Amino acid sequence: MTSRALFPTLVYRESLVDRRWRRFNQDLADECQSLAASDAAGQRWSAKHYLGGYTSYGSLDRLHLVSSLFDRLRRRIDPHVKSFARDLHYDLSGRTLEMTDCWANLMPAGTVHSMHIHPTSFVSGTYYVSVPKGSGAIKFEDPRLGYQMAAPPRRADAPEAYRAFVSVAAHDGDLVLFESWLRHEVPPANFSGERISISFNYACLPKSGR
Repeated sequence: MTSRALFPTLVYRESLVDRRWRRFNQDLADECQSLAASDAAGQRWSAKHYLGGYTSYGSLDRLHLVSSLFDRLRRRIDPHVKSFARDLHYDLSGRTLEMTDCWANLMPAGTVHSMHIHPTSFVSGTYYVSVPKGSGAIKFEDPRLGYQMAAPPRRADAPEAYRAFVSVAAHDGDLVLFESWLRHEVPPANFSGERISISFNYACLPKSGR
């Protein structure tokens, strides 16, 4: 009798760094910081829901539609989302993948983004503009965790795929994608500087519905 793995949970990670990346990434950092300084509605929303940091999620959540720079980022992300969808073996005939939401996040030390999912989306992800040393990594939760009522704890040396929580550390220029139903968080951390990221959602839409 042999065991086999079923129902995999995939997380996609790729670097977008190339010879033109440094200037592009600095422009993104500057625009994110400008938003944090000028977006009064976002500041108010963040004060209630994103303590210590800033996110445009509650105010400017479709930045790819209003900023040419964020739209350039969207064009760079699009082929990776398509590749990830192929890895997931979804039948996309007659459908198209489209970015629906895009927002900026600035997290100084101590800021936390608690466990959540991205409802009504297909694929979600984050592009990492600036990741200071020691800043928090995105942490994913085993989607079966709530059903393992009588299971004993995993051994400390269990392989990554068998752990209840897995953290994925990222570097400047990294792209991380995951299915939108996968719960995740960014725990607080002590570090110098500011962690800057851009999060987004994609929908899978009928081509005739565009």
